Amino acid sequence: MSGGKVKPSLSWEQQSALLVERGLSDADRASELFLQANNYYRFSGYARYFQRAPHTGDNRFKPGTTFADVRRIYDDDQAVREMLIGQLACVEVLLRAHTAYVIGQTYGAYGHYLDEAFYTDVGDRERTLDACLRDLERSKERHILRFSSRPQGPATFERLPVWSAVEAWSFGTLSKCIERGARGTLANDVANSLGVAKSGFAYRVRALVYLRNRCAHHSRLWHHSVIDAGPTPNNVRVKAKRVAGQFEPRSVLDVVASLDDLLVRSRVAEPLLPAIVIRYRGNPLYWQGLCHPQQSVDG
Repeated sequence: MSGGKVKPSLSWEQQSALLVERGLSDADRASELFLQANNYYRFSGYARYFQRAPHTGDNRFKPGTTFADVRRIYDDDQAVREMLIGQLACVEVLLRAHTAYVIGQTYGAYGHYLDEAFYTDVGDRERTLDACLRDLERSKERHILRFSSRPQGPATFERLPVWSAVEAWSFGTLSKCIERGARGTLANDVANSLGVAKSGFAYRVRALVYLRNRCAHHSRLWHHSVIDAGPTPNNVRVKAKRVAGQFEPRSVLDVVASLDDLLVRSRVAEPLLPAIVIRYRGNPLYWQGLCHPQQSVDG
């Protein structure tokens, strides 16, 4: 085995004892139960920000740090993910509806959206059509199966209406369809249908997919710099900063501002950002990590 030091597997009790050894004096039976439910490795992603110099191997906690301090950040992050997941589900359904509507009204509800020429694919990435067909072929929904179980040969889905197809696509496949569909013009058409800015719209959708996936996999939002950060319109960002104060363009809050814009303009939901501000701005340590994400640094 290569790539780093081989670490032994520790029992729950040993994991809790390791936290005590490193300076968390209040890591007791409660912490052991917490680690059983949440995984030491997941917890350590938060703990690194409280340690002296973990990148050099000094994993001792900064003086005065308690298990409760780290646990509070962990719990706050979990609560924000739970707040986000419902809003992200709303925008996903919204995008399915408008994408199906635009394709059906403008390009035809049958066949054309499953034509390779409908998409502009770039480089050696998976073809959009392949992603669309893969999702349809693995679906177990009756409204898809009746088109895929054909005695005369493999499914072609030429009679499957687009409003049915979009319900079988993953959010990622839907995002690819929006970005590359109609030779690159579908994104503008869907943005027009939603009444939002066309510029950078496909990349805003990609950022929402990225954030949804992080929430679905219970990944850390605190001090996380969004990789697929979409170009949130300036007017949307300015409005959000009046509510939340300053935040970085690659922060989770920037994607939340974009999410709110889509949902509020479509009259689907109330904005989420004000609720996050009210609930978490009073915790400066957590709030700073949301607004201004940084890699863990030495103390």
